[in-house]
Amino acid sequence: MAQDFRVTKKADIPTTEGSGGLLWTGGNYDAVIGIRLCNIHTSEVTVDVYVKNSSTTYYIAKGTSITPGGSLELIQGGAKIVMESGDTLYAISNTSSAIDAIASVIDTISS
Repeated sequence: MAQDFRVTKKADIPTTEGSGGLLWTGGNYDAVIGIRLCNIHTSEVTVDVYVKNSSTTYYIAKGTSITPGGSLELIQGGAKIVMESGDTLYAISNTSSAIDAIASVIDTISS
């Protein structure tokens, strides 16, 4: 059965929630299969990655440090995070223009 793989690439993740930090908007049971964040800044930065539904926030990573030139992979080894309609996946950093992000998603997984 074919799957619809998608990728979101964001440069310069912002310091506040908004469209610049939006990695994915959940549809009909999407599966996030990878999130990689890279510190492109010259000093250590921290990141938050979370799923938001309405006014509730569910953290995947909170205040996680990434060294200069380092990266962080949040989903690996076959793990998945299922997103329902109305869920949004965000990444924000404590330093502007310091983090690039890539999220891999299967759009509308099979039932």
